[in-house]
Amino acid sequence: MNSKYRKAIFVVTYRKEKDKILYLILKRKLHWTGWEFPKGGMEKKEKLIPAVKRELREETGNIPIKINNHYISGRYKYPKRFDDRPGIIGQTYKLFSAELKNKKIKIDKKEHSGYKWLDFEKSIRKLTYPLQKRCISIVNKKLDN
Repeated sequence: MNSKYRKAIFVVTYRKEKDKILYLILKRKLHWTGWEFPKGGMEKKEKLIPAVKRELREETGNIPIKINNHYISGRYKYPKRFDDRPGIIGQTYKLFSAELKNKKIKIDKKEHSGYKWLDFEKSIRKLTYPLQKRCISIVNKKLDN
């Protein structure tokens, strides 16, 4: 069987509160336990922006008021094989950011057990994987300008 990478999107999700930017991080429970921002696999023939909107609707219950493509992509291998992803050894990703207006989040209880809105410093300490820490840093630099 051919080993392959699943196409995915990373969506660093934030909201503005007065003069602060708060980032949404989700407590992951499906496949691994830890903290992440919204992300997910793309469906066959799905375009990027519709995929971002769908993932955010599925994982937060919200529709973004602003989406930015950061034109950054990469790939990584999964730390282990997942039964529900036969033949898939990792993911490729494209980095987006999205602004939400609403602070109320309706999580997908199959994938996540909770969420937090945190400032950049707390978010970067809480995120589980270095790649996600790097992605949130890229977005934070752009939003800071």
